[in-house]
Amino acid sequence: MEMKTFTVKTAKREQLVDITAEVMEIISKSGVNSGICVLYVPHTTAAITINENADPSVRVDIEETLSKLVPYGKGYRHLEGNADSHIKSTLVAPSITLIIENGRPVLGTWQGIFFCEFDGPRTRKVHVKIISD
Repeated sequence: MEMKTFTVKTAKREQLVDITAEVMEIISKSGVNSGICVLYVPHTTAAITINENADPSVRVDIEETLSKLVPYGKGYRHLEGNADSHIKSTLVAPSITLIIENGRPVLGTWQGIFFCEFDGPRTRKVHVKIISD
């Protein structure tokens, strides 16, 4: 299957955006019943992750903890002023791989897929590649 791309518009400098529905729709439209789905974020100050999607406070906890671990404006050498964003994206990672079974991503009961913005607000891209068994 060809690669699909969708955009994510963020509203804050640091924000976890639930993209589960978009990914599920692309998988469903692909017609693939069994295979893998690779999600890739082509940005050096953004990332993607899977985590709890039932309690919104988990997202806030993740955002706040990453900000404490890698604070903004702490005298980094990178001249653009967003070195913290680059470090956070490295810690979280630019891609994930999902298993597809029965035409759906295999996710745990409480899991969702999140685009992680660390240098927004911006309009970003998520690339999706689905490979059938």
